[in-house]
Amino acid sequence: MYDDVKKIAGLYIRVSTEDQAREGFSLPEQEKRLRAMCEFKGYEVYRVYEDAGISAKTGNKRPAFDELLQDIKDKKCNTIVVLKLDRLTRSVADWEKILTFLEENDAFLDCANDDINTTNANGKMISRILTSVSQQEIERTSERTKIGLAGAIKAGHIPHQSPLGYKRKDKTLVPDLTEKDVVIRIFEMYHNGLSYKKISNILNEEKVLDKTNWYDTTIMKILQNEIYKGDFVHGKRTKKPTYYSNVVEPLVSKELWEECQLQKKKNSKSYQRTLTYLFLQKLKCPKCGRILGGKATTKKNGNSYFYYYCNDCKLTIKENVIEDYISKFIDNIVEYDSVVNQFFLPMIKK
Repeated sequence: MYDDVKKIAGLYIRVSTEDQAREGFSLPEQEKRLRAMCEFKGYEVYRVYEDAGISAKTGNKRPAFDELLQDIKDKKCNTIVVLKLDRLTRSVADWEKILTFLEENDAFLDCANDDINTTNANGKMISRILTSVSQQEIERTSERTKIGLAGAIKAGHIPHQSPLGYKRKDKTLVPDLTEKDVVIRIFEMYHNGLSYKKISNILNEEKVLDKTNWYDTTIMKILQNEIYKGDFVHGKRTKKPTYYSNVVEPLVSKELWEECQLQKKKNSKSYQRTLTYLFLQKLKCPKCGRILGGKATTKKNGNSYFYYYCNDCKLTIKENVIEDYISKFIDNIVEYDSVVNQFFLPMIKK
């Protein structure tokens, strides 16, 4: 009964960052093969929908795929044509949603490399099996990566940029003799009662390491970093961070590090930030493109909070939100680069 229905195809092509290294998965190659299949089967090609650099993991937004689904709802096309099932999804749960969507909209799916026919029960069962296999592949790869990453961290291969006081030697984080004394001195000065700002002023006046851009926030991040007591926290900003003890040679004792954290709690009530608006003249309104202005408010508890705003668009953004976003962005880039260089590139070469 479905053979008599004219197939109007939406060609969906997608590559993720890991796929771009694979032969035959480029966007032009996918489109070429799908167009050839449609010509062979007599499908009318309505449009090509392209998602570049986006994984098929659950939760990822794929604008082109969303457009394709909307066009099917609007009856502009009735057949999704893809190279492989994993171009659509690698999640069993997501695939069930796609199957339901196809049924509700009298639409079809045709895969060039996978023999999938969604118009009968057997075809749906086969598609579910293929999706389960694909999902298992992702989960197993993720498990192997986590195990490999954990082993590398325990061996001192920290997947981040080398912090002040350390350098890399054979991929392992080791103390940098030219910088480590500066870190030790910062901990000692703070332990002796000096504030972040006072420490940064001293370092700037002395031009330590030929730098005059020591900031109070820089000092704070150094004092909070577990790496200086020999430990490392992976995924610190995630819901389930992993703590690794004694993975690198420490620069300060665990006792001194802990005492500095206690000192921080004591100082937090009296600490007043003097360096304001870190991002002034550096941010544009995402709506109108104007440079954002800065403002600050002081609460009854004496704490100051900094904001950036656009009067025209009535937009206000907290400074700590911007700092968190930038930190996560940089951490993700550095960690991804390290994981690719340490694990995936050797795997690809093999």
